[in-house]
Amino acid sequence: MKLTILGFWGGYPAADGATSAYLLEEKNFKLLLDAGSGSLAKLQKYINLKDLNAVILSHHHHDHIADIGVLQYAKLVQSFTTDCRRTLPIYSHNEDKERFDALSHDYTEGVVYNPNAPLHIGPFSITFMKTFHPVPCYGMRITNGEGTLVYTADTAYKKEWEAFAANADVLITDCNFYADQDGTKAGHMTSKEGAIIAEHANVKQLILSHLPQYGDHSRLIQEAKQYYNGPVQLAKEGLTWEFKSGEQ
Repeated sequence: MKLTILGFWGGYPAADGATSAYLLEEKNFKLLLDAGSGSLAKLQKYINLKDLNAVILSHHHHDHIADIGVLQYAKLVQSFTTDCRRTLPIYSHNEDKERFDALSHDYTEGVVYNPNAPLHIGPFSITFMKTFHPVPCYGMRITNGEGTLVYTADTAYKKEWEAFAANADVLITDCNFYADQDGTKAGHMTSKEGAIIAEHANVKQLILSHLPQYGDHSRLIQEAKQYYNGPVQLAKEGLTWEFKSGEQ
């Protein structure tokens, strides 16, 4: 299982950047996790769009779904020049019916996931946890049967994350605020809160993502290391993590 970070900004992309978007690959299956602003341009650095097998969305805020529309146009344009007419499934909850319905287009189809049951997409098995956010949003625990990745999506701190992320190989955590701030109202976490979850969940690696547009990001790392003893990285475009069979 291979992860490539495409976008990591919270709210809006910095110049030449992208908001939340992650590419997961396993056995030639390619899954896009969230599709934030700017993500389609970034995705094409790593794969051909015709090779994308599925998309899954945590929630319907623009910084996580902004490029769904242009992805739909891309599929339409491709149909003019190729024989590939495969419909691309876009998995999401349907608690915002209007935005869920918009996921279906000429060559894309919105597919409802049940957050109370495991979901199987290609080689991936996914379980969900509802986050603490102003709109319905679901974090995910994703495994290929060997390696495990946990993605908090957008959330304020919840102790339940510790059990949900237990012993994961990598945790990608919302880090939209610095340790001395309070992100509860906004539905986001601080560097300190993400690190506490990582430490108590005994995860092997922590990646801080959904980063703020201000301040010194190196401070986020310093703050997290006060509460988590494992390796900490800032999300950045092109950062990869890979679980290979037989690794511990």
